[in-house]
Amino acid sequence: MFLEFISLSSNFVTKLRPTHLRCISSYVGQFAPVSVPSADVDITDELFVEKPPNGGHYFAETKPFSHFLKDNFNRRHNYLRISLTERCNLRCNYCMPEDGTQLTPNQKLLSTEEIITLGRLFVKAGVNKIRLTGGEPMVRKDILHIIDELHQIDGLDTIAMTTNAITLAKRLPALRKAGLTHLNISLDTLVPAKFEFITRRKGWKNVIAGIEMALQLQYSPVKINCVVMRGMNEEEICDFVSFTQNKDVDVRFIEYMPFDGNKWNDKKMVPYKEMLDIITERWPNLERIDDQENHTSKAYCVPGFKGRIGFITSMSDHFCGSCNRLRITADGNLKVCLFGNTEVSLRDALRAGVEEAELMELIGAAVGRKKKQHAGMFNIAKMKNRPMVLIGG
Repeated sequence: MFLEFISLSSNFVTKLRPTHLRCISSYVGQFAPVSVPSADVDITDELFVEKPPNGGHYFAETKPFSHFLKDNFNRRHNYLRISLTERCNLRCNYCMPEDGTQLTPNQKLLSTEEIITLGRLFVKAGVNKIRLTGGEPMVRKDILHIIDELHQIDGLDTIAMTTNAITLAKRLPALRKAGLTHLNISLDTLVPAKFEFITRRKGWKNVIAGIEMALQLQYSPVKINCVVMRGMNEEEICDFVSFTQNKDVDVRFIEYMPFDGNKWNDKKMVPYKEMLDIITERWPNLERIDDQENHTSKAYCVPGFKGRIGFITSMSDHFCGSCNRLRITADGNLKVCLFGNTEVSLRDALRAGVEEAELMELIGAAVGRKKKQHAGMFNIAKMKNRPMVLIGG
């Protein structure tokens, strides 16, 4: 096994985040690469420290990154989404088939211990962000324990959760204390009656209360996921933009995506450029914001507004080239692509007593088979895949 290092020219200054660089000295100067003696290791990362003024050396620490999480297109997968459950207390029509779906028996779902074991394994390999999804993750009774255990893992910077927020307002203080760092809340309408139509359940006031609690606890920003569907809620796009005027929220308009049982067709899908035209007609001064590395959302803001908006353009303008995400379903299958229909069971490997090295080989083989990009929305619509509720939002 060989070590890969990227040289950094002294003619340029690169700003490194604290998570990328820990140095003993507080001196700020030019950055230079550090050579490391060869060792019997199978994990690497780029390693830089500050170049001291006297030409000496500082010691530095870096979290290694396993080659098993790099695919053939040099994408580094440092973001893991874990679905905690297939169950949900809503029945959103774009997520769950109208006639429901067959749920996996409890004994075939990942146990608490298995979730934590996989979390530790992926963080050890280089993952620094884990998002908990579902179904609805908060219907799982041990969610506080799971977050608390994940919070103890050295090297894990972010523990996020995507939720419908039906029970969030009462439970968020405890989740925050346990270690939940980031929050996404699903909300597709600002009209209570329409909420019941989309979700087939009541609860709009609960979601709004959850958003307010998240703001009160200083989650910044509170991300709001809004799936835009023609004939359903596209006339509310500007209302959602107005929602950002006095609130520290990031409303992300998501293009309607095809999954098993959600009756997708391209006529219902509103492409982001059409959404953008609707918004700029009302706010011609809408400003583009620089996107952060690996972020899925194309970010914008209205000058003077406290919050911001974004577009997740999976269908009309995919971002596969910068994808850094892996998914584990509630029944323990690894999906390297949201729209792919090939899966590898990590649950079965764990229960068979597979050693860590062999498990990483299994993961690495799956990551290595990841394709350059998804098949395109019309082909995806014809492919067999899980309903979204069984994948993890």
